[in-house]
Amino acid sequence: MMDLLPVELEQFTASFSSPPDALQQEIDAFTQKNHPEPHMLSGPVQGKLLEMISHMIRPRRILEVGTFTGYSALSLAEGLTEDGEIHTLELREETGKIAQGYFDRSPLKNKIKLHIGNALEILPQLNETWDLVFIDADKPGYIAYFETIIGQVRKNGFILADNIFFHGQVFEENPKKKSAKAIKEFNDFIRQRNDIDKLVLTIRDGLYLMRKL
Repeated sequence: MMDLLPVELEQFTASFSSPPDALQQEIDAFTQKNHPEPHMLSGPVQGKLLEMISHMIRPRRILEVGTFTGYSALSLAEGLTEDGEIHTLELREETGKIAQGYFDRSPLKNKIKLHIGNALEILPQLNETWDLVFIDADKPGYIAYFETIIGQVRKNGFILADNIFFHGQVFEENPKKKSAKAIKEFNDFIRQRNDIDKLVLTIRDGLYLMRKL
């Protein structure tokens, strides 16, 4: 793995951005201490970006594929309309229970719907039109998730995909790891599509911002 941003720059962006709320700080601390893969957490800067985007769009329906410990769902939920909901999907039951525990303590708890199980099995059952989608789950599933979701996204709706640099490994001509190969394939897949407007954001591990045309 490679450090994509100097530590000083990451510290600067965090210190000059609005801090996360107390519940998100608690999630961050818990995840850093107790989870074997704490780097999967969105964190304060990306979390704030997700919150800002949600406020800009004012979505009625948000879909998140990959709940993890709940940090990003809480960020996204901040911008929902009064009658809005976020549906967040998590494969691992134990991780989902952790996230649900935090959701239950949030003032936005009634707007957050957690689904546990395989996303490709759950997605066809959700009869919704999405205004905003955040994909941050297993990397080999990204293309399948996108293809399943895109038909449910409204015109001019937005899709975000996380970790598109995959720790810098996508810059290699032939990445060795399965997830890095999958992300490289996903990036090429997105670049070749002409039914979406797209922008690569160089925040943390890379974020693809897409608008359905």
